[in-house]
Amino acid sequence: MSAPSPDAPPPAEAFAPQGYEWQDGLLALTGPFDLHFGGRLGRVEVAYRLAGARGAPVVAVLGGISAGRDVFSLVRDAPGWWEEAIGPGRALDTDRFRVLGMDFLGGSHRTTGPSDRETFPSVSAFDQARLLVALMDHLGIELLQGSLGASYGGMVTLALAQACPERLRHAVVLSAAHRTHPMSTAWRSVQRAMVRYALRHGEGAQGLTLARALAMATYRSAREFEERFPGAPERTPEGFRFPVETYLFARGESYAARYRPEAFACLSESIDLHRIEPGEIRVPTTLLAVREDQLVPLADMRALRDRHGGTCSLVEVSSIYGHDAFLKETEVLRDLLARALD
Repeated sequence: MSAPSPDAPPPAEAFAPQGYEWQDGLLALTGPFDLHFGGRLGRVEVAYRLAGARGAPVVAVLGGISAGRDVFSLVRDAPGWWEEAIGPGRALDTDRFRVLGMDFLGGSHRTTGPSDRETFPSVSAFDQARLLVALMDHLGIELLQGSLGASYGGMVTLALAQACPERLRHAVVLSAAHRTHPMSTAWRSVQRAMVRYALRHGEGAQGLTLARALAMATYRSAREFEERFPGAPERTPEGFRFPVETYLFARGESYAARYRPEAFACLSESIDLHRIEPGEIRVPTTLLAVREDQLVPLADMRALRDRHGGTCSLVEVSSIYGHDAFLKETEVLRDLLARALD
């Protein structure tokens, strides 16, 4: 297991608006941590950030497998991963709410995860939900006003709603369903095979570059690629190189420079192991589905709504950004959150 790595310090109090709090912490759990799929970790540390208007209701914000606790920032040159949607005056207004973010177990940030060439135990979204509850207990938070989860974070939000309904007032789930679709598992299985093969040959970063490039082709829509990359290929000493190819591999290389391949394999598997029972969820839930999402079909989101055990509404939108729409369509998110959290 990897030790916590040094991180940039939180912004100085001078950067925060008057009346804000900003806690960056690392919670060390006492005793072993038994995992949902049967493994056990002797020691677990969970990195978190709680930030927003002091004393305001708390909303947990959870993103994809590479997202972490740095949801938003008050420092201009160090933006958070969901900066466009969350912060003072934004769709999730931190003048009205405090935001709780965490680094995922098994990931590549400060929470306990795999070290070089280590095979980490299989991790479930239910394990992540247990860690979120442990953070709530540590911080004295009895009830979340909401849990806003996108992609993998949506799976964790659903697991929290099923396992600990008394700790959550409203679940907001973007581009995640009660199960992983077999076609999505097909794509991710190939990505994990690339990474594991590369790790066996001492080329983990290169394997992750290839896997991430393939993943990027599934995150967006065919229409976006058609509009962005209509140009002719460029001749190189190794053959022709296509504009979309240049984009995909640039994104893959950037990702591999900051993310651990072993962590990618762990959390990619966690996505494909995801299963919850919709009928057991009683927490009021708002779902957002994107018609162009290749990874989470609209039919699965509708099935989750129809089988939900309580009050559940589904908002359907179209976006050329496909699965990544939650990062881009901030006005849709503003309206959705206004209804769900108020």
